[in-house]
Amino acid sequence: MADARAVTAANQPSRPASPGTDARRRHDPETRGFASDNYAGAHPEILAALALANGGHQSAYGADVYTEHLQTVVRSHFGRRAEAFPVFNGTGANVVALQAVTDRWGAVICADTAHIHVDECGAPERVGGLKLLTVPTEDGKLTPDLIDREAFGWDDEHRAMPQVVSIAQNTELGTLYSPEEIRALCDHAHRHGMLVHLDGARIANAAAALDMPMRAFTNTAGVDILSLGGTKNGMLFGEAVVVLNPDAVRHMKHLRKLSMQLASKMRFISVQWEALLGGDLWLRNARHANAMAQRLAEGVRTVDGVEILHPVQANAVFARLPNEVSERLQKRYRFYFWDEAVGDVRWMCSFDTTEGDVDGFVAALREEMAADGFR
Repeated sequence: MADARAVTAANQPSRPASPGTDARRRHDPETRGFASDNYAGAHPEILAALALANGGHQSAYGADVYTEHLQTVVRSHFGRRAEAFPVFNGTGANVVALQAVTDRWGAVICADTAHIHVDECGAPERVGGLKLLTVPTEDGKLTPDLIDREAFGWDDEHRAMPQVVSIAQNTELGTLYSPEEIRALCDHAHRHGMLVHLDGARIANAAAALDMPMRAFTNTAGVDILSLGGTKNGMLFGEAVVVLNPDAVRHMKHLRKLSMQLASKMRFISVQWEALLGGDLWLRNARHANAMAQRLAEGVRTVDGVEILHPVQANAVFARLPNEVSERLQKRYRFYFWDEAVGDVRWMCSFDTTEGDVDGFVAALREEMAADGFR
């Protein structure tokens, strides 16, 4: 009996150790930048939800009460047939989703600026085993006419078969599709026997900008499968594939596992989704990020020599300015070149961007432009 008590005591959590020299904050929490909404930390309500889900034992691999309840939350946004499959990250969501709606000989039509083409290290093709058929666009958006540039050759065994159209909302250029535009794309794709995937890494920002529910431009518009993004909108980690048309998808559970996207402690992804989507946190965060991007754009427009490249419709601002100015400014605020050859940059706002952050950045931009001879 004494041995049993000793084993039980040894397995109980001990009191947290005092933070040592390797467990201290190693960054300035006041630091802000405009490189990516991925740079932001987790929203306090998300961290509180993670703590709520901790403690005790729950079944692994999605058989937990949080993942079960997540289905109810997701259906409140995307209709009664929707089913969510939490995954680790956005590339994983896209690869799993596209695998689910293509055969081994299948191809996916997308914009040449699409994240699946430009920023996923070839994962859809190398890991997913599919072919991307890219189409040049002016604003990152596909149209039925643009789709038709690659929508042919279904019976040609020498050509990868177009089976899916993939769009992003909002696009990699920060532009938005209207629900009517997505409906037209879906109708056109479906008439050709193709399905539609929507990369929704920043779907909340799109819904906030359009002032409508996410269902208005997803399942209601005819989208078949969705990569649902939360990390850019306040989550700590995790995304989800949402099957909107279950008649078009088979074996999602097997595909998720095969693609190394099955979380053992899935409750810690699902509870974040519940916190984000169960109330209005997703919308509050997105509206704030969008508002900061509008403030940034308004400030930048007053700076001589800086050109805004695309309509600012969500939480991204694309601009063109001299490279040497950008290089100096990057020493003060982090952001990325979009096309260094012509001086294009991208500035992103997040849920924790403040008015002071924006105003400070605009002032720094004005100073650097003035140092280059602009007034």
